[in-house]
Amino acid sequence: MSMDFGRPPRAAMIQELVETRLKEVGDGGGLQETLTVEWRAKPLVVQVIDMPIDQVYFNPATHRIRAQRSFDPERDALLTEAPWSAESQEYLRYLLQALPSNPAERDGDFDELKQSLKDYRQNEPGLMTRDGILVNGNTRVAALRELGVPSVRVGVLPESCTWTDINAVELSLQLRHDTRRPYSYINRLLTIEEQAAAGRPLADIAKDFRIRTETAEQDRWVLSTLNDLVARSKAGQAQLKLMDFEDHQEKLRELHRAYAKAVRQNPGQADLLKENRLALIVLEFSKTDVRLADVDFRTRYLQRHLPEQLRQASDQPVVARVIPGLNRALPGDSPQVAAARALTDTLLRAKAVKRAPEGVSREQTDEAAALWQQARDAVNEALVPAGKDARVRKRKQAAPDRLHDAVQDIEQCVTDMTLARASRNLDEETLDEAILALRASLKKLAREAARIEEPGDGVAWLLDAVRQEKA
Repeated sequence: MSMDFGRPPRAAMIQELVETRLKEVGDGGGLQETLTVEWRAKPLVVQVIDMPIDQVYFNPATHRIRAQRSFDPERDALLTEAPWSAESQEYLRYLLQALPSNPAERDGDFDELKQSLKDYRQNEPGLMTRDGILVNGNTRVAALRELGVPSVRVGVLPESCTWTDINAVELSLQLRHDTRRPYSYINRLLTIEEQAAAGRPLADIAKDFRIRTETAEQDRWVLSTLNDLVARSKAGQAQLKLMDFEDHQEKLRELHRAYAKAVRQNPGQADLLKENRLALIVLEFSKTDVRLADVDFRTRYLQRHLPEQLRQASDQPVVARVIPGLNRALPGDSPQVAAARALTDTLLRAKAVKRAPEGVSREQTDEAAALWQQARDAVNEALVPAGKDARVRKRKQAAPDRLHDAVQDIEQCVTDMTLARASRNLDEETLDEAILALRASLKKLAREAARIEEPGDGVAWLLDAVRQEKA
């Protein structure tokens, strides 16, 4: 559900000014500037007016900085309680110009937008309610204010606009292909989840975001995993935030693909694979390094390199979970998964303390930073033999993998032949040439396979088939 932030304190005065300027535009004759928006599932043409830039409010519900609001918990709480106060509006302005992955730094994209506005002025109008709440153009207004521009061009939504309308219209505008500054990764995940929680079909949400439904499902899985990591990272007053994972988009997507594949092949190993890879993501290793964290990575390569504190953390006993009210215990994680999860938890808490801006002593911060670095060094040591073994496995699996791909292609070929014959569109001559090429390739394959000292049933069949073909 969309949160209702009410009306700004100067809403009546701003609405009167808006009505006056709309009337002036309508009575002025000549060419009028308009803006087309999606309004309650239908296109709506709204008039554009000039507004004094100090008479518009930043939108406290904007999805653009949803994750970044937690950067300062006190100001975030004030933003919820008093969104129209000068302090809250200043916090919104600050977040709009900040780097999504680290709001302590300024975003280079914001400076590029500011320079573009300085050089070419405002090309596209923003959008606001009659109360002066910006629905689209929050970042542009922040940049224009820094430039000292006195006014901003905005389209005006109908008087019946609600907070549900504000969120829906903002989403439809921000997801257009011409968006200059798209949502950050985490804010996109939060927006998809918010839409799903509101009861919208996932297929419709995926269509809005111009992605497949499977991708939207993947994004929801990633957000659920990140929320779990944030909860597990709590160490006293220190805790990670969703935006701390802003730069790990590709690694998290690959993690989902690997986890989904593992669940289909060996569900018992899926959680172990997930925890091993999450540990490397928390330690900020590259995507190619994370791929090496297979199910046996911790026990086979990493464990002997870990410092004593981290080895002890991963040796915690398995605790059974109890169903509240029923006093029944559920089966706990396997010892291997529990150990991998305990290691990840320790790394999450160390990272949270290391990053905590306040409420943590310097001694605790230094200790957490040292532990985190020791873990990185241990993983670096473990990645060397893991990488060598992975390359060997890849060479061993290259030929079988190619044959599996060829089998899938041949099965698809059978389907294509059936469809082509049914419609009498089969190119029989070209098909015959392709089969002859297949025969030649199978002969080459048989020559190499004949060198196997103890052939299995498959190789024996191939050799026999080639011998019969020669006879």
